Amino acid sequence: MNFSKRIMNIKPSATLSISDKAKAMKAEGKPVLSFSAGEPDFKSPEAANTAAIEAIRRGESHYTPTSGIAELRSEVCRYYKERFGLDYAPNQVTVAPGAKPLLYEALQALADEGDEVILFAPAWVSYVEQIHMAGGKEKVVDTISTDLLPLREKLEEAIGKKTAGIIINSPSNPTGAIYPAETLRMIADVAKEHDLWIIFDEIYERLAYEPAKHVNILNAAPEVKDRVLLINGASKAYAMTGWRIGYALGPKELMAKINTLQTHLTSNPCSIAQWAALGALRGAEDDVEMMRREFAKRRSVMVEMLRDMPYIRVKEPEGAFYVFPDIRNCPIPDDMEFCARLLESKYVAAVPGTAFFAPGFLRFSYACSMETIKEGMTRMKEFMESL
Repeated sequence: MNFSKRIMNIKPSATLSISDKAKAMKAEGKPVLSFSAGEPDFKSPEAANTAAIEAIRRGESHYTPTSGIAELRSEVCRYYKERFGLDYAPNQVTVAPGAKPLLYEALQALADEGDEVILFAPAWVSYVEQIHMAGGKEKVVDTISTDLLPLREKLEEAIGKKTAGIIINSPSNPTGAIYPAETLRMIADVAKEHDLWIIFDEIYERLAYEPAKHVNILNAAPEVKDRVLLINGASKAYAMTGWRIGYALGPKELMAKINTLQTHLTSNPCSIAQWAALGALRGAEDDVEMMRREFAKRRSVMVEMLRDMPYIRVKEPEGAFYVFPDIRNCPIPDDMEFCARLLESKYVAAVPGTAFFAPGFLRFSYACSMETIKEGMTRMKEFMESL
């Protein structure tokens, strides 16, 4: 069987591949502790569960509008108005089966064959593959040497005749970095000068830890609203990964194109999951804050334990639920080999930084229990001390 060049150029998700391997080893009876998946270990909020059950009982089991039920789109508008002071109409909102399909649809709508899209590395693994699916090419701006924040001169150096747009992820997966207002304004100014669109992925916006504060790019640079697509969703803030609900807000013309794509991809998001997300947005604020506080505690413990290990350097993350330690001074500086040996010898699963354009780093998720974190970091320290 012959496969398309397109699929042969797409690599599987490193995070999901490692998570699947860890699960397979655990199923074999091995005491695996996985820090690979970006999935909160909390249950979905009761407000979401109740709304879903009520929707089932009402018979809300049919096709919905392609862009999502009107109630949820209106609630997303309300949320953005109250949280960020941004005005959007329901026809500027699209709900999808997760944020990933929205990113895919956006890139299909915005990037032509051969177009370049700028990524700030370390960058989430699926951005580059989705750019490739759209026929585009990634242009990587490294931020490791600049305290995880892009510099204007580096950004402008990356822009060429084929540059079409920029993807920003703040808070960041994998580093937990949060872009301050001045950085976002700089990026917006450059985008405006070069007529570039911006995809602003803020799926982790509820997970910011004092003194850091999440900033929406349109609060920093409201004048670029006509070229910005905001990406968000229920998965991370509300521990609703399995419900698969994401939402995007953007210019009316772009949202119409995204909706057209969605009609041919999924028809619409799951009806019951949409009602669950509506319930969460309306009634789970206390749950979100409880989870954020718990993640903050876990972050502190993981960072403290990592800093007690030889060869490790680590910057405390400002948001999301990942720590991104530097192992370049380690006797095993190759992060791919390091992760393989750590999993085989100590049954601890982490994601190699190479997957995020950051060789010599590791990504650990602290979206797991405190007990798991303490045991996993204890095993990791034993591994480091044995080198």
